Amino acid sequence: MATRKDTLVRRAARVRRQVKAVANGRLRLSVHRSSKNIYAQVIDDVAGKTVASASTLDTDLRSSLKTGADTAAAAAVGKLLAERASKAGVKDVVFDRGAFIYHGRVKALAEAAREGGLNF
Repeated sequence: MATRKDTLVRRAARVRRQVKAVANGRLRLSVHRSSKNIYAQVIDDVAGKTVASASTLDTDLRSSLKTGADTAAAAAVGKLLAERASKAGVKDVVFDRGAFIYHGRVKALAEAAREGGLNF
């Protein structure tokens, strides 16, 4: 019987495989959500490099947020990531939700990144 971790790893790999198949050279916006924080990064899979990243642990956001585990924090991370990605010259990305359902904090981050200027 598969453990919960095995199931999550398999789901994340399945989503990542589908995302990479439709990427057409676009960079990947990857999201990781923990119980206390949320992390996002724009990754160039061809070069194997992170172009831009943001999380609730960044000093810019940490002081202004009440907690790193709500939708307001996720929206702030999405907006900050969009700013950093646009400074790096990135406009079009493909969204990689990992093993997480597109709901709640993950959805708030994605919508804030779209409002910040990222296209996906």
